[in-house]
Amino acid sequence: MSGIWGNNIKLSIFGESHGKAIGINIDGLEPGIELDLDYINKEMGRRAPGKSKLATSRKEEDSFQILSGYFNGRTTGTPLCAIIYNTNQHSKDYEKTKNLMRPSHGDFTGYIKYKGFNDYRGGGHFSGRITAPLVFAGAVCKQILEKKGIVIGSHIKSIGKLEDKSFNMVDIDEKVLITLRENLFPTIDEKIALKMKDIIIKAREEKDSVGGVIETAVINLPVGIGEPFFDSVESTLAQLLFSIPAVKGVEFGSGFHITELKGSEANDEYYMDGDKVRTYSNNNGGVLGGITNGMPLVFRVAIKPTPSISKVQRTIDIDSGKNREMEIIGRHDPCIVPRALPVVEAAAAIAILDLC
Repeated sequence: MSGIWGNNIKLSIFGESHGKAIGINIDGLEPGIELDLDYINKEMGRRAPGKSKLATSRKEEDSFQILSGYFNGRTTGTPLCAIIYNTNQHSKDYEKTKNLMRPSHGDFTGYIKYKGFNDYRGGGHFSGRITAPLVFAGAVCKQILEKKGIVIGSHIKSIGKLEDKSFNMVDIDEKVLITLRENLFPTIDEKIALKMKDIIIKAREEKDSVGGVIETAVINLPVGIGEPFFDSVESTLAQLLFSIPAVKGVEFGSGFHITELKGSEANDEYYMDGDKVRTYSNNNGGVLGGITNGMPLVFRVAIKPTPSISKVQRTIDIDSGKNREMEIIGRHDPCIVPRALPVVEAAAAIAILDLC
């Protein structure tokens, strides 16, 4: 299994969507770190399902229990282990279709890799449900980073074909980032937000789903974090971001748009701002040579449409080897983007702390 990640900080996730519990083990945290449990609960609540008509009706509070590595309000330096119990499973929804490979899920690949012994209920270990422990770890890492002045925040850049072009993350400050985190559907333009919500509601009414793009900024990063090549900021971040189910693309700075620019347009020219080195533009997203340059670290992730939809779809019966049609029954998000925001931020926090 690939459930272990990290160099300086090592994570190990465990559990299945419809199992008894899910959880995470974090090794490498320094002793004596004071944790704000209310802060962690707030971050968990941002990802938790069942809070909006824009999300799945499965209600999970995502309440966590710390089992080890935490004593008298501070980390002990030994592995920090947290568990989140599953309380609202509808496992019977998956019994009738257990041999039908849901399109664009991990059912087929998981069945082959694990020789048919994988837990198929709700996607098992392949489920987005397993991102809850990542949010826990990210909330711990965020607290450590914020004590150093490093702040992470995101907003919804697009839903379907509708893009919010009213805002530039390069100009963002700490106050705006924190304000965005207080919103379950964070966008800068409220009119755009209402239109995006309508797109999601319409998709649900049509028994379909939509995807979108999340844009994230990390500010106040010191110059010099990261390494060239294999442990670059981009490669480290990208590995964790692509570990999030439904992420199909990652770009930094101007991303693919930079290919449309000439070198004279794409280059980030320097200037002195007092005793600090700045750049007039940030097309490279705050990273040069794999190393932070002191400008905001800006990246975007593409989230695919939720593959669980109620429309009739073509598939196969893996047991009989015959073609079939199926209609997915259960409780599913018409758009996973709003609930993915804290997961993306968590991945960023984990990756950056691992690099620091």
